[in-house]
Amino acid sequence: MPMTVRIGINPITWTNDDVPELGGDTPLETCLTETALAGYRGTELGGKFPRQSSELGPILSSHGLELVSGWYDGRILDREVEEEFDAILPHLTLLRDLGARHVVYADTSRGRHDAIHAPISQRPRLADDEWAAYGRKITALAERFSDFGVAMAFHHHMGTIVETDAEIDRFMASTGEAVGLLFDTGHCLFSGGNPYTLLSRHIARVVHFHCKDVRKPVLDKARAQDMSFMAAVMEGIFTVPGDGSVDFPALLRPLAESGYSGWLVVEAEQDPARAHPLTYATKGYRSLLASALGAGFTVETREGATVK
Repeated sequence: MPMTVRIGINPITWTNDDVPELGGDTPLETCLTETALAGYRGTELGGKFPRQSSELGPILSSHGLELVSGWYDGRILDREVEEEFDAILPHLTLLRDLGARHVVYADTSRGRHDAIHAPISQRPRLADDEWAAYGRKITALAERFSDFGVAMAFHHHMGTIVETDAEIDRFMASTGEAVGLLFDTGHCLFSGGNPYTLLSRHIARVVHFHCKDVRKPVLDKARAQDMSFMAAVMEGIFTVPGDGSVDFPALLRPLAESGYSGWLVVEAEQDPARAHPLTYATKGYRSLLASALGAGFTVETREGATVK
C-alpha cells in the first residue's frame, strides 16, 4: 500500500531570519498567500510568525495551511536535560497545539554568534570520548519531547557538531530510537557527504525530510575556497527541487519503500532578489510532487484530496 505524504515549505524562500536584508521587509501575509498559491499543504515556522497558537492558528487556517514544524536553536551539549526542556517548552507547546508532530532540533552549542559568516572549516567538533555521554543526554531529551507529544527531528547542519556523514553515523549509533533524524540533502552535500548512501544507512530513523537542491558548481567552489555558509547561500548554492543536481527520485523511492509517511519540505534559502520566491516555490512544489508520485507515494494536496 502506498505511503501518504504531505508537501510543505519553509518561509526562508521569502525571508531569511538570519540575514534581514534577504526579504526582511516581506510581510508574513505575502509569505503565506504565495505558499498557498504555489500549492503547498503546510509551512514551517519563520521569524515573522506569531508564537501564540490562538493567534497563529486562525492565520494559517485562513490560508488553508497546516503548521509543519519549526526550527529550534538547541543547546543540549552545554545544558542539562531539564534546563533545555524548560527552555524549549513554549516552542513545543505551540507546535503541539497546532498539530505539528515533530520539532526541528539543531544543536548549535559551542557555536559563535557570527558562525554563518565564518569559513566552513571553523566549527565546533566533539572529541571521541564525548560522543557516548552526548548520545545519552540527547536521547533523554528526545524522550521528554515524545512524552510531551512532539517528537525530535534532529537536524544535521553545517557549522554544528553533527555535520558530516561520519558524524551523523556516530550520532545515530550513540542515540536511542526516540531521536529521529531530519534528513537534509543540501547540508549533507555541502558537508562533503553522499546523501544516497547516508539515507540508505539511516532510513529507518528518518522522521522529517528537507528537500534542498544544490547547484554543483557553487558547491564545488564553496568547498574549495572554504567559503562561509552565508557566502555560499548568496552565491546560490541552494535551490528548489528540480533546479539543481540532486536526484530526488533516487532518494524518494527508497524512502517510500521504507514506509515514510511524514512531510516532504522544500527548504532552499536564496537571495529573493535573485530568485523570485513565488516562481521558485511553484517550481519546487511541482518538481517535488512529480518526484514523490513517481517514487510511489500518495500525496495529500491542499484541498484534502489524495493524488497517486
